[in-house]
Amino acid sequence: MTLSVHSLLSTVPSLGFAAHNQSGGFLSNFGALPLTEDCQLRTGGCLLATVDWRPWTADWSLVPFHFWSLCFFALGCIVGSFLNVCIYRMPLGKSIVSPPSHCPHCEYSIPFYLNIPLVTWLMLRGRCKNCGAPISPRYFAVEFLTGAAFLACWLKFGDAGHPLQSMPVAIVYAVFLAGLICATFIDFEHFIIPDDITLGGMAAGFAASFFLPQLQDAKSTGAGVLWSFLGIIFGAGIVYIILRLGKLLFGRQRLKLPPETKIVFSETAVHLPDREILYEELFYRKSDTIVLQAKTAELVDRGYENVTVRLSPATLKIGDEEINPDDVPHLEAVSAEIVLPREAMGLGDVKFMGAIGAFIGWQGVVFSLAVSSFIGAAVGVVLILMRKRAWSSRMPYGPYIALAAAVWIFGGYKWLRWLF
Repeated sequence: MTLSVHSLLSTVPSLGFAAHNQSGGFLSNFGALPLTEDCQLRTGGCLLATVDWRPWTADWSLVPFHFWSLCFFALGCIVGSFLNVCIYRMPLGKSIVSPPSHCPHCEYSIPFYLNIPLVTWLMLRGRCKNCGAPISPRYFAVEFLTGAAFLACWLKFGDAGHPLQSMPVAIVYAVFLAGLICATFIDFEHFIIPDDITLGGMAAGFAASFFLPQLQDAKSTGAGVLWSFLGIIFGAGIVYIILRLGKLLFGRQRLKLPPETKIVFSETAVHLPDREILYEELFYRKSDTIVLQAKTAELVDRGYENVTVRLSPATLKIGDEEINPDDVPHLEAVSAEIVLPREAMGLGDVKFMGAIGAFIGWQGVVFSLAVSSFIGAAVGVVLILMRKRAWSSRMPYGPYIALAAAVWIFGGYKWLRWLF
């Protein structure tokens, strides 16, 4: 038996009202869905109704704005869970795809019902369910911070009247912030920013500016791509110039020592009378070199007098003799002075600023560079006053660039326009 639409609607007055509202559209409160023969829905041969459920014809403004807020926060927490995988595996050169999530202590493969962002960490009180080993609070922090970043992007760029149309910009900026979060935590822990983030960020920002030129405050695709390209060149270029000038002016630290000071070079560090400095804190690149004029220099099997000692990651040079550092487990030298390499920025920061420029353009680069300098200086001074860090200690710069770029997205550009 076939039941006509009006017969069906007459049995349900509220449904009939909805159908006849707005020129006879069915469920017209959700967007004027016309009754057409092409869209008939049948169940067991019985005509139920004629409904156009195509999402692009619906009036999505009727969906509560904060329903999308909840969706963005949940999506951000899920992305944050993936970022934790990246933060742990990328610096170690491991795949971020396989094996599946597991406990780093007991290798217990985590089932899906124990891999719920935020909830699982709280439910297990920060411990592995299998072995009871502690799970770093960083996992919870990254998930919550990423969720908050996604939510903030929706609140900033989402439009209650046109939610679907405003969603792409909010999503692109949210993904950009996710990359900044990932880079920040890796740089804090390992003092590196992987190329997957920096070079991948350049490509992603350039592509996003092609499809969404409004990211660059441009009205055409060509202008959007141009400003993104200029942001990459300007961002990477200006930081590279600063890096080279810094290396030239401040790339060496000359330490005066008491006469007849014994300096010991072990397999992992150089030992001075008052401190021990790990090679990994001195050698940021292959060209970095420790230099001293030694009154005497002694290896296990031979000695030297009045020679220049030069140690780099690849070569130990004593006078005119070159030796592989891996073959020298111990070296003692007597000198009154030593020159140590020093680095303010690395090439990772150069590429990182290029990736940031791809998303926010050259003006955002200028803002990020200036503001990050103030943030980094303030944090450094506070840590020194708290005796948490020495003046010559190495500090990651990427996190401060990332924070400044986030400030730009959420209103920093207004400061620049106000100043100029």
